[in-house]
Amino acid sequence: MTVLELLEEIEDIVDTAPGLPLTGKIMVDANELLEIVREIRLSLPDDVQQAKWVKDEKERILSEAKSEYEKVIVEAKKQADYLVEHDDITLRAQKMAEEIRVGAEEYARVLKMRTYDYVDKMLYDMQGRMEDLNLKYFGEMYANLEKTFEEIGGVLQSNRDEIKGMAYRTQKGEDGVITREEE
Repeated sequence: MTVLELLEEIEDIVDTAPGLPLTGKIMVDANELLEIVREIRLSLPDDVQQAKWVKDEKERILSEAKSEYEKVIVEAKKQADYLVEHDDITLRAQKMAEEIRVGAEEYARVLKMRTYDYVDKMLYDMQGRMEDLNLKYFGEMYANLEKTFEEIGGVLQSNRDEIKGMAYRTQKGEDGVITREEE
């Protein structure tokens, strides 16, 4: 069963439990609820796996962006070398190579920013879903499970902060892109 199905089962138990007169409280089978909580704990790694998938997907997208950037740079250098060989157009070739390099760096930066936005949205959505589950289904009786959600939320926030830091460094040109002065 999925975590959501197990939570719905708890909700059904609470909805159908007999009430105690004049107290507003209900009687439930503690063993039955504890068994469902154990099943939820066993199912949580699936949600953690999904968060890992998001992280792996981020790495794959960043790797593809870097590869594309390197291909564009290599192609720009090849084209620049060819043009330099023809003495009468050397100045124009140098200017064109510089434009291609700047364009490739801008393209890579834009692609990385889009990647960061995508990964941040995925992490934000996951964080929101985890908070919704926490608010909807758990109270004081499930303090242990609430702590787990908070830890996952912390990891997601940490990942978002890392993405935002990478985006900031990329925007500032500090993420390993070789500038003209460093060549």
